[in-house]
Parts: sequence; structure tokens; C-alpha cells
Amino acid sequence: MRKIAVAKGDGIGPEIMDATLKIFNAANVALDYQIVEMGKWVFDKGFSNGMTPLAQQTIEQTGILFKGPMETPKGKGVKSVNVTARKTWNTYANKRTFQTLHGVDSVFSKAGIPIDITIVRENIEDTYGGVEHMLTHDVALSRRFITRPGSMQVIRYAFEMAKKKGAKRITCGHKANIMKITDGLFLDVFYEVAKEYPELNADDVIVDDLCMKLVTKPNLFDVVVLTNLQGDIVSDLCAGLVGGLGFAPSANIGDHISIFEAVHGTAPDIAGKNIANPTSLLLSGVGMLQHIGLMESASLIENALLYTLESGVHTGDFGDKTTPALNTTEFADTIIANFGKQPKHNPKAYLNDVPFSCSVLHLDKNPMLETTENTGEKIVGVDMFIESNVQPEELAKKCLRHAGVKFKLVNISNRGTQVWPTGSRYTNLVNQYNARFESIDDTALNQQDIIGLYVNLSGDFKICSLELLNSWGDKKSYSLAQGQ
Repeated sequence: MRKIAVAKGDGIGPEIMDATLKIFNAANVALDYQIVEMGKWVFDKGFSNGMTPLAQQTIEQTGILFKGPMETPKGKGVKSVNVTARKTWNTYANKRTFQTLHGVDSVFSKAGIPIDITIVRENIEDTYGGVEHMLTHDVALSRRFITRPGSMQVIRYAFEMAKKKGAKRITCGHKANIMKITDGLFLDVFYEVAKEYPELNADDVIVDDLCMKLVTKPNLFDVVVLTNLQGDIVSDLCAGLVGGLGFAPSANIGDHISIFEAVHGTAPDIAGKNIANPTSLLLSGVGMLQHIGLMESASLIENALLYTLESGVHTGDFGDKTTPALNTTEFADTIIANFGKQPKHNPKAYLNDVPFSCSVLHLDKNPMLETTENTGEKIVGVDMFIESNVQPEELAKKCLRHAGVKFKLVNISNRGTQVWPTGSRYTNLVNQYNARFESIDDTALNQQDIIGLYVNLSGDFKICSLELLNSWGDKKSYSLAQGQ
């Protein structure tokens, strides 16, 4: 019996988890459930990360967490336990499969347009790093991290998964036309990995165009890989195509630990009423069984669920309103009664169980992800983020006084738009500027040079933040201001 950690969650979580485990037990699934304490009620007991130390230890020992929906307390300055879990255990790939489910009506099912889309979302980086600061009383900053190793992990997973799925097309959704450095890096890695998979048709699409096409011709897409925030939004969009979050399974895949969960909310308004729909969590559980090699049980349960839905059986949140809705327990019991029956549409093949292997779970140090640097790095300047409410020309005069013999003031921008040496009086300003200083004749600088400029400027200004301007070889690795 393989041990897995189970966290029932908040709100309707315990009800839908109990229903799911009841189905698993009826199917004689070879799992030993280790119940762990996670969720809002754990926050309330004083654990700031939403889980007890014993829960963390159990999850790290088993390598699998199966969890219900969880709530993060509002207004207490704590991070989402869902995001914390994904990031703590480096579950870098969020896989969500969206398929037409017969018996679950949507615009596309009624039109006879089949949907089978898998979204793979980067799960660790991007603005979901949650690194935020108030630079002035009017200006908030969120740092967006996109890394080459992190992008490589999720994109390689997406290609491997697409290959195993038998996909013909894999698409990178991005905004590299605007965010040329961050999304540009993600897109570059996508095409680097694509060279290793010539059998797959790899292409890319700007994310806003992707969203339009998904709601007009979703059957054009097969596997789509995106950065974290964009992937979060597109995933929920795709859930809407097939009936909602109640039918959207979710798997968070890492090298050592993986998390399978329902992604819908805790629905406190119906908690305790035994009327919640367990389908999303059950589908996530089926994905978990497949992940750990329990293929026979996965096929038995999924076919029974599909047959049940196809038969018109439903809970109160979907289905034919002229027929009685079942409660959570009755819905689970009906699925169990349908074990061994085959749905007419998309029946799942019964496969033999396969051995599950996972890399070493017990690590003695944190893995360092770093690629080889091929060309020399040098510092060629600095962006000084300055708090000020003066006009750009006055700010420039003061900055020019401090440039010295190593720096030249190249431009000043406000919210990313150039306002000096050229600009427009119609550009609205906030009280935080970026003064860009570059080295004269592209001479290499050192950190002491930057600190010296910082000290000089600090006599006239509050420096909110700074960023080094780096170059590798002949490639400048920083963006230009709008209008520069």
C-alpha cells in the first residue's frame, strides 16, 4: 500500500474529500491515507504558513499530497496556503486538462464541438513570487521573476507530457511583444526545447489572441504552456468552456513532491449541507492514480464517472433542472454502482498498473538551479528609482550634477514612459521616476561605482530602489523606456 498525504480542506472540502475517498475505497485503491492538518483552521491555530510541522514532514515523506479546497484568512498578512504548498515543494508544472464531458452542458457541447485542451502553467515564478513593495505612498512595485532554469523545467515537462499524450500541437502563450526580457526568455526556452521534439508541431501565440481564439475555436488547441499569471487566467477561461471549475482537475507536478487538488473555492455558503459536487476533486484524484501508476483503478473510476454524467445524473449545480439533483453522498454512491460500465463517449482504456518511481525524496540540501554562462557579464549602468514630485527637467538638472566622470544620464522615465530628454506634457506623472545612468563609452563598471553614485544622489533624493544594467557579451539585458 502506497502512503499519500490527504488534507481535506475548508468549507465543502471535507464533504467532497470524504465522497472521493469513499469511491476510492469501493474500488479497492491500494493507498494508505495519512490525514494532515492544513487550511484556514490551521492558520487560526497560529501556524502562519497554514500547515503544521507534522503535516509538512508527512508530505515530504510520502511525496504526494491530495487536497481539498482551502481558504486563506483575509486581512491577517498571511500568504495563500495553496501557493505556499506549490512553491515550497517546487511543483513547477500545473497541469489542468479540459475535456468535453457528456452530461455537462456548455456552449460548445451543444454545438457539437469537442474540446480536449491541456494547459500547463508555470507554477513557481512570475508575479506570483509575491515580492512587493511600496516605493512611495503612491507607487507599489511587484517584481516579476522569470528564470531560465524554471522555464526549462516546466516547458520540458509540457513537451514530455504532450509526447506521451500523443498530441500533435504544442503552443506557447506569451506576451513577448511587450515584455521582451521576461516573456522573451520564456519563449526562447520554449523554442530551444522544441528542437528536441521534431515530431510535435510547436508554435506560439500572444496571450490576448490566444484567449480570443479559445472562446471562438477551442478545438484548434491541444497543449498550451504559459507563464504563471497568464496560465492562471487562461486555465479558468478553459474551465468555463467545459462547464466550470467544478469539472476542472488540477495536478501540480514536481520532481520530488506532487499535489493533486480541486481548484474551485471552499463554497462556505453550502458547506455542511452535503450538496457539493465532488467531480473536480474526483478527476484530480484520477490524475493522481495515473501519476503513481494505479492505472486499473484510475480507468475503473473515470469510466464510472463518465457513465454517470452521461446518464444525466447530477448534483444541484449542473444538469437538467427538470430531474432531481442528488446530494454529494448519493452522487458518490451512484458512481460506485456504475463500476464496470462503459460510457458511450470517450471510454478510457483499462491499462495495467505500472511501477511508480520517484527521485530521492529526502534531500540534504536545497537544489541550486543554474545554467552555464557562455559569455562574459559586465555592469554597464544602473536604473535609480527616485521619489520626487518635481518636473522632469528639474530632476534631470540635479541628476546631471552627480553623474561624475563614469556615468552619463541617458533618460528619465515615469511609469515606463520616457519624459526626458524628450517627452510630452500630456504624460501624467506619479511621484516616482527612473533615472537611467549608463557608463561612458560602455566601460565596465563595478558595484563600488554604483554605490558611489547612490551616495551622491542620496544627498538630493530618496532612492526607492535600484537595478543594475547588465550585459552579456554584446547583448544588453534590460528594456528601453516607452518612447526611448
